[in-house]
Amino acid sequence: MGFLMTGDSDGTEALIRQAAAGNQQAATAVFMRFHDRLLRMVRLRMDHRLRGRVDSEDIIQETYLDAVKRLQDYVAKPQASFFLWLRFLAAQKLIDAQRYHLGTEKRDAGREVSLYRGPMPEASSASLAAQLLGRLTSPSLAAIRAETQIKVQEVLNSMDRMDREVLVLRHFEHLTNGETAELLGISSAAASKRYITALKRLRAILAGVPGFEERF
Repeated sequence: MGFLMTGDSDGTEALIRQAAAGNQQAATAVFMRFHDRLLRMVRLRMDHRLRGRVDSEDIIQETYLDAVKRLQDYVAKPQASFFLWLRFLAAQKLIDAQRYHLGTEKRDAGREVSLYRGPMPEASSASLAAQLLGRLTSPSLAAIRAETQIKVQEVLNSMDRMDREVLVLRHFEHLTNGETAELLGISSAAASKRYITALKRLRAILAGVPGFEERF
């Protein structure tokens, strides 16, 4: 299995090999290519009670340090694309931080999504709705925002769990359909179908909200 499964036109695989061989500059360079995507995931899935106690950037830094230690093992036997491997490590760091700071509350399996490659902190409906409605900040739209947020949260909470996770991965984390299918252990066709189904439900709620027509 290739590291990225999309070829190596940007030199990423070469950097991974150099990093695994101990080249620190290559390690920094390759990790920076995935920094923004990993940070988006951590911020999206971090429990709201943890914000202010833990910096998302610290989670990413811990992920990189862990990845450097494990890089040779990954290169010897890659079990997933490089980004999904990094994302898995970041998720474990986030889970550890939430369990450390919030205690046994975070051991509730209902707060984690059981995915093909391991548990993942669940993005709350409030966090997702807030991201969707973040642009509605003017006083004239405040009432619309509050009312719409409740509706969006209700839709998200009523979704099939797999449909919702596909939506989170595709629309909020910006994973490709192939990455989503690999992560969830389903076919690309199934991932695509679930994404379209979930997106239609959100579109129906947001159809009349100013500024969202072009985003869906």
